[in-house]
Order: sequence, then structure tokens, then C-alpha cells
Amino acid sequence: MGADRAGEDRGIDVLVLGGAGVDTVVQVPELPLPYADSYMIDSGIRTRAGQTGDFVALGLAALGLRTHHLDFLGDDPEGALVRALHEKHGIALTAVPQPAGTKRAVNLVSPDGRRLSLYDTSRGRPEDRFPQDTLWALATASRHVHVAITPGCADALPLLRAAGARISTDLHNWDGENPYHEAFAFAADVVFLSAAALTDPAATMRRIAARGRAEAVVVTAGAEGAYLLSEGELTHIPAVAPPAPVVDSNGAGDAFASAFLYGRLSGEQPLRCARFGVTAGAYACTVPATGSAAVSRDELLAAAPR
Repeated sequence: MGADRAGEDRGIDVLVLGGAGVDTVVQVPELPLPYADSYMIDSGIRTRAGQTGDFVALGLAALGLRTHHLDFLGDDPEGALVRALHEKHGIALTAVPQPAGTKRAVNLVSPDGRRLSLYDTSRGRPEDRFPQDTLWALATASRHVHVAITPGCADALPLLRAAGARISTDLHNWDGENPYHEAFAFAADVVFLSAAALTDPAATMRRIAARGRAEAVVVTAGAEGAYLLSEGELTHIPAVAPPAPVVDSNGAGDAFASAFLYGRLSGEQPLRCARFGVTAGAYACTVPATGSAAVSRDELLAAAPR
């Protein structure tokens, strides 16, 4: 933990790289959704800012960490929503112009809170690169950098390493095989991923640790809690009861990552960080898909199991 605390005099606690965008949220009667010519959506169809990088930044800021978000944004209505979200929550944002437009997705959400996401991949370009001067200045001013797996971020990893950055990433529903994710998995000091597509989570976690530089690998498993690999030891962290009814699982993994990083940057041991994570993830499941709220530091410290 000492390496993450060494930059406490820097102006930014966490730089969040990538993952800014907009979701259109549709409440559906069930998932999978049976084919029909049409469905009546009485709850409305709402578009709001908030993809993985936005939610991580929101969670970090709610926990009192000085947070800066860097990503590509279009000069479009979606970009305006992202900018407004950051302004509302006092999160610093550096937006690199994106002619292809701001990232967007459609989220189908079932009554039990499960989610199916449809991502518009036309809002990114293979040649997308973050300006090196901007990235270097922000990375060297930050105690930690959390890297999304969105376009342009993989190419930023060597520069982040050269800047001496401590890095985390979220591989989301990686199957353990897709080579796109490996650059992130093997470059990060902390790796988060979901158990959703893994046939052998423990084997994948150990492969990440063996082939990369990760000091901690965390697999989130929904109602089963999470699994932590640290210093060669694999530990199960039980889930905690949500403080209110579960309405949407969207953002739970991002909330977990934010709370884990808060613990890490506060000098906590990995197991305590993971307990922060399951607590924040449970809280996120009680926030409607159309909302953008995160657990506060006081709430997290009061609710996290010892």
C-alpha cells in the first residue's frame, strides 16, 4: 500500500481514463426479452449520462477523493449530458474532441435489476489516441490512474507506466481468452473483473497475477460477493445485504472499484478494501438505472463489515 500513498502531496488522487458516455435506459418486463412486435414501456425511456468511467469517477468523488476524468467527448447532446454530470458533482473533466461522437449505449433492465447492454461501437475510432502532453501532465499529478477498456486506453498504458503511475483497470465480463483485454490485465497493479463469463475464475485470477504485475486481482460475483487474490492467497468475500430493495445492478462493479481504491489509497489492507467494495456494490444496486448516486464515505465506513 505504501506505493499508492507515496503521492499524497499530488493534486489528484485518482485520474480516471476513458469510459465517459451516455446510456438510454429501458425498463423491460423480463430478461431475456421474448420476441414481440412491440412493448409498452409505462416507466418511460430515459437517457442519462453515466458509463463505467463516469460511475467510477462519481464513486471516488463521493468518497472524498480528488478525482479527474479524461476521455473523448463529442460536441453533441450526449457530450453535454456528460459535461453536466461532472459539473453537478464537482468532478474535474478534460474532454478530448471526438468527431465520431460521445459513446452511447442502450440498457435493458429487468424488474429484478439484471441488465442487458447494447453498445454503439461507431462512437470510437481505431486511431483514437490521448494527447501525450495532456496525459503525462495528469498522470504525473495523480496518485493513481484507473483505466477503462474503452478505445484509446490500451495505447496509453506504456506512457502511464513511464510516468510511474499506479494503475487499476476493470475488465468487466472478460471471458479470460479475448486478447484485447490482456494489455490491461497484465499492465495493472489492481485488476477487477466479473465472474459472469469465466469458466474458472480462480485460474484466470492466478494467470493475471502470474503474467502481469497485479498485486490484487478481484472477481465480483453479484449476490455471491467477490473473490480476492492477493499475495498468492485466494479469499472469498461474502456479499452484504443491500440497504434498500435491489432495483438495478448497473454500476455495481464501478462502485466496487471506487470503494476498493478508496481503501487502497487510505492505506487499508486488500481484504478491508474488498469489504468496502462489496458494501458499495450493494448500495449501487439500490439506485434506479436513471439515477446517479454513490455511497458516501460515512455510509461506507459505517456499513462495511470488519
